[in-house]
Amino acid sequence: MKKIDWYRDFVNLKYKPSKDDVVCLFRFEPSANISKTEAAGRIASESSAGTWTTLTSLPRTIEKVKARSFEIHGNFVKVAYPIDIWEPANIPQLLSGIAGNIFGMKALKNLKLMDVSLPVSYTKHFRGPEFGIDEIRKILKVRKRPITGAVAKPKIGWNASEHAKIAYETWMGGFDLVKDDENLTSIWFNKFEQRVRLCSKMRDKAEKETGQRKSALINITGETSQMIKRAKMLHDFGLEYAMIDVVTVGFSALQTLRETCHDYKIAIHAHRAMHAAFDRNPSHGLSMLFLAKICRLIGVDQLHIGTVVGKLVGTRHEVLDIKNEITQDNIRNKGSSMLDQRWNKIKPVLPVSSGGIHPGIIPDVLNIMGTDIALLVSGGVHGHPNGTRAGAMAAMQSIEATMQNVSLSEYAKSHTELGIALEKWGYFRPQ
Repeated sequence: MKKIDWYRDFVNLKYKPSKDDVVCLFRFEPSANISKTEAAGRIASESSAGTWTTLTSLPRTIEKVKARSFEIHGNFVKVAYPIDIWEPANIPQLLSGIAGNIFGMKALKNLKLMDVSLPVSYTKHFRGPEFGIDEIRKILKVRKRPITGAVAKPKIGWNASEHAKIAYETWMGGFDLVKDDENLTSIWFNKFEQRVRLCSKMRDKAEKETGQRKSALINITGETSQMIKRAKMLHDFGLEYAMIDVVTVGFSALQTLRETCHDYKIAIHAHRAMHAAFDRNPSHGLSMLFLAKICRLIGVDQLHIGTVVGKLVGTRHEVLDIKNEITQDNIRNKGSSMLDQRWNKIKPVLPVSSGGIHPGIIPDVLNIMGTDIALLVSGGVHGHPNGTRAGAMAAMQSIEATMQNVSLSEYAKSHTELGIALEKWGYFRPQ
């Protein structure tokens, strides 16, 4: 019987990746009666130049366009892809290969793309973040402490006028930023345009009264041409940020908006809504590390990564790996879950910790994440018994105590707002 498939031709355990190869790390589980070698071959084949059967004729370039599974350890396989098969600056095309048909193959029970190592020959075509962490700090005039922000809660329901008043109270409590949540765009009782106008007016008032810089993360998420118009409006009203739900809009739209935001010199705050549909299953899908890396490559300035101790999934190990990936210049392989990455001239992204934070657990977050982050405290601000302004003050007091290495219970003796917050929430960790 003639040979039917050629999957094993895509496995070469002696292959040494070149400096220009795109290398992916997959966690994989073969289906019944499929060996690990056969499964590894299918991953490399289906994501590059292969098909299910042998072919009568092949192009002369076949050896230059084949991916190769070159290292198999337990349930992990590394696959090298020649740079020649990737169009410069085309993230959708990259994902159509390394995160495309392979996830639907019957020969694989489970498959998870853990990481990708992108060569300089690929990353050089991308802008990366417009500002980076240092420039964001300069814009907001915040030197050492975490940058602070809060969503108006409940996340949807307030009209534009009410929303702006909540924003004002948040700023007056000491916070730097107010933020829309992921599902607030432009709805009949809270239109985007009206929210921009009113929040800008209240921002100016808060800045004048406090002498501090204030800004807003207003959600422009929508159809791509609509997002471009909304970004222009933010610029026209002197706002420094555009918030985008980067997963739901898609990376093609994000690339387009990155260029728009470059033209207007505004930062991108990346909300990761829908990420867990891809990354929560430990055996199948895409890792949040991978999604974060793509966001840094395209060029967001701030990205939600989790809290460890808040209400959202993400272990300490996972969250810190993501933080390191988006903030460090050079990443060295850490065991079986990460690959090397040289970011070259691409700036770092400000990590955003959010989801179930209140003053009682702020020390835990800062002890894990450090202070070079953005800290979003929302329900833990607006749920304060004395209101939003007092809630923001309590959160700021918790940050101050932590940075001064003073216990919250001790600091609360002379800071009423913090004391009241601890009476309500204590050190409860939401789930």
